[in-house]
Amino acid sequence: MSTGLGGLPVPRMEFDEFVAFGREALIRADVPVVITLPESVRGLGRAGVAERLGDMRVTLFTEPSDKQNSQRWTTRDIPLSEFFADERYLTDPGTWNRIVSNIRDNPGDVNAILGFDAESLFDYRRSLNAANLWISHRGVFTQSHFDELENFNIALEGRKRFVLAPPGFREYYPRSVRHGFGDKSQAFDFDNVDAKRFPRLVAKLAERRELVLEPGQMLYLPLGWWHQAESLAEMNINMNFWLKDPKIFRRPYVLGVALYTAAFRKLKGVYNYQPAEANS
Repeated sequence: MSTGLGGLPVPRMEFDEFVAFGREALIRADVPVVITLPESVRGLGRAGVAERLGDMRVTLFTEPSDKQNSQRWTTRDIPLSEFFADERYLTDPGTWNRIVSNIRDNPGDVNAILGFDAESLFDYRRSLNAANLWISHRGVFTQSHFDELENFNIALEGRKRFVLAPPGFREYYPRSVRHGFGDKSQAFDFDNVDAKRFPRLVAKLAERRELVLEPGQMLYLPLGWWHQAESLAEMNINMNFWLKDPKIFRRPYVLGVALYTAAFRKLKGVYNYQPAEANS
């Protein structure tokens, strides 16, 4: 099964409508929404991020450039400046590389990157919440999965294509929980699904949403919604906020997988999105 951009429509709203409606009301509505930020909100582009945060230690995720890759990514810490400067991260045809850093405890950096005060909107410094900086090159693909946290994703530079699908568990043929993959589908790529092998998923994907997130836009992605993303530009910079919410208790499979995955990551020493050290 292969699709272009399509599926059900994604609601859209302006930033002032989002502020008036409220974050909590949007979370209760439980449907993806694209929010357009004001033109006055520019934040830092690649050059600004490199200048301000170049010395910061970040986590480099590396995996084979294969949408059907069944192995876990590998990680190591590097200075952010190295990722921007080393062309191998861009030109190696055999690997996808992405940067992730939870800078929740660096509110000055968060505000500078975005161009507005995000703490009042997202309350991201609470325990278990996160403010993640994501940087990737063209083609980097995130396989189908769900998050156990509410997700507000802001595009700062570049473009990302998202495929979103409603909550569910067995319809998505989850991978082995015993290996820490319970939040991921055996159908790695929702654009290329074997209808004979995954018939329940084909029916579920009739309810999918697809969109390209452009700079100056924010995607609200509810917890438990399945999704995948692909970086489309040479350089893609996003900030996202993960927020805990009691909604998780209404989706016990999400809660169960989240608890097991946290224990698995701790036992195996797998990267667990802990906050980076605050700047002195």
